[in-house]
Amino acid sequence: MGFQTGMMMDAPLTITAILRRAAQFFPEKEIVSRLNDGSIHRYTYADLYRRVIRLMHVLRNLGVKPGDRVATFAWNSYRHLELYFAVPCLGAILHTVNIRLFPEQLTYIFNHAEDRLIFADKSLAGLLTPLQSELKTVEGYVLMDDRGEAPAALPGPAWDYEELLASASDVEAFPCLDENMAASICYTSGTTGEPKGVLYTHRSLYLHTMACCMGDTMDIREREIVLPVVPMFHANAWGMPYACAMAGATQVLPGSHLFGKPLAELIERERVTIAAGVPTVWNLLYQYLQQHPHDLSRLKVILSGGSAVPRVLFENYTRDYGITMIQAWGMTEMSPLGSLCRLKASMEDWPEEQQLAVRMKQGIPTVNVEVKLLGEQGEELPWDGKQAGELAVRGPWVACAYYANADANAAFTQDGWFRTGDIATLDAHGYLEITDRKKDVIKSRGEWISSVDMENAVMGHPAVLEAAVVGRLDDLRGEAPVVYIVLRHPDQPLPPQEVLDVLKARFARWQLPRQTDIHVVASLPKTGVGKVDKKAIRRNLTE
Repeated sequence: MGFQTGMMMDAPLTITAILRRAAQFFPEKEIVSRLNDGSIHRYTYADLYRRVIRLMHVLRNLGVKPGDRVATFAWNSYRHLELYFAVPCLGAILHTVNIRLFPEQLTYIFNHAEDRLIFADKSLAGLLTPLQSELKTVEGYVLMDDRGEAPAALPGPAWDYEELLASASDVEAFPCLDENMAASICYTSGTTGEPKGVLYTHRSLYLHTMACCMGDTMDIREREIVLPVVPMFHANAWGMPYACAMAGATQVLPGSHLFGKPLAELIERERVTIAAGVPTVWNLLYQYLQQHPHDLSRLKVILSGGSAVPRVLFENYTRDYGITMIQAWGMTEMSPLGSLCRLKASMEDWPEEQQLAVRMKQGIPTVNVEVKLLGEQGEELPWDGKQAGELAVRGPWVACAYYANADANAAFTQDGWFRTGDIATLDAHGYLEITDRKKDVIKSRGEWISSVDMENAVMGHPAVLEAAVVGRLDDLRGEAPVVYIVLRHPDQPLPPQEVLDVLKARFARWQLPRQTDIHVVASLPKTGVGKVDKKAIRRNLTE
């Protein structure tokens, strides 16, 4: 018999299939939202399904057609989750917008995406009012009452979300979708130049969702109670809303309550088993828990990404609460999951110190993500855990170009790889370790100094709450490290020499900062997703 082409059913991989699965097999499982006034909203996947059907009719009635962009400007809540499904299931494109961006960035993003409608939490809508005359394509605003403080002035024309749903049809009308249709778009944070749009397809998101559910990645299962602190306005909330729906896991959505007491109360009351967010969130939660005990005995795993997790945070959560912190790495351009760090079975008998050294890495690339390291001349580097190079990736949920921005596409190579801008090593076991962003590496006397390694070392001092390291121009060294520190107890000074003593155990003499380059500050600037904003720190250095 000669060669045969495929003889499998051609079932499209779409967001609609995820929604239907959740409603059909897990109709009773809960979605829990904490609203701005502290009240709790509860309903089920069956309720979600019914409201998504109505919301699709609302969108049609407002003139939304397949391919149109519909923006959201909201915290993590059940209404935002409804939009996660209704917009792409209609064939339109969901555009989740970072609520913490500057007005100029917001204006650029709304205009570049050519959004027709903006669905906004009512408490946030006042941020859009001064911009509305500059938003060229926006035809109106749908306001979602999140029980927060109402702004002095609202944008218009505006409609109330619940009133629109109440008057909409409840008849199912799902269109047939091609899995390669665009489903959503998210913009990068714009750390260099204007923010860049990344367009995701139904197929890419479906495959990404399956990977999130795998046991050696996020391990999201039906029995889990999952709290994504990572915002739904950022990189698909790491894929967790779709993964929870596919698996039938309970979702706990924190709204604007992201730190300290309200977060601890939510984890305790809802018996959360998996939580995810940036290290800043977990650092502040740990400080709160030390003074205000809560029962977190059901929380078994904290997934953390966005920046490197300090070693001391790994140790603190394991020692004091029996909670395992797991590092993940990804990018907006990768939907975003790229790797996640779990120990291999062969490592389970290793000494604790050796295990911790592995756990502090960003882990093994997820299924369907290929990786390689590139040297300064573009040559491929070995996986020896020592040689650092720029990380390049490719896979079915990795972007191949930016949306309507050909000038920004230099990172995408002709042979189909995306150069991430991250500097990394890969060891013989396949574990990835991000040592820095390419733009954050400090090059001193022709050699690289990892700002991430230096930050982790400084964080090891018990007096330090947060640390950031950037490079400054230096006539002798080319660049020299500058250390910024936020103290746990601002009234207790930290002499620069103590910081140097900590660093001397990990760094050569030529790598060390001067005492005059060690600064204690009240706070560190943050990006819209909670990362330390090194661009802002470097800008202050030169002013």
